[in-house]
Amino acid sequence: QVRLVESGGGSVQPGGSLRLSCLASGFSVRDDYWGWFRQAPEKEREGVATMDSIGRDRYADSAKGRFTISRDTAKNTLYLQLNGLKTADTTMYFCAKGRSDSTWPEDGRGQGTQVTVSS
Repeated sequence: QVRLVESGGGSVQPGGSLRLSCLASGFSVRDDYWGWFRQAPEKEREGVATMDSIGRDRYADSAKGRFTISRDTAKNTLYLQLNGLKTADTTMYFCAKGRSDSTWPEDGRGQGTQVTVSS
């Protein structure tokens, strides 16, 4: 059973940066399919960035050029670097695991970390 614990959220001004971390246990971040999605209460989930087992990454149009997904297999941790933050990026961010691009994030998610962007 996968267990995911996110951290790194916070409050920043527009244009600021944050790095989100997701410590995984139960599965290696080197295997299967991992990523980040964001979701506000009563809103649809939006996939932000994903990474497959060989390190290929994909991004939502809203994230391209600003966000970067990465992993540290020694620490079994997934990261999401958020740069150039906008007020529209304000919401909860979740780390999640799946087995493929088409089924992610069926294997579970963490409790989330809040990102707030305001002036």
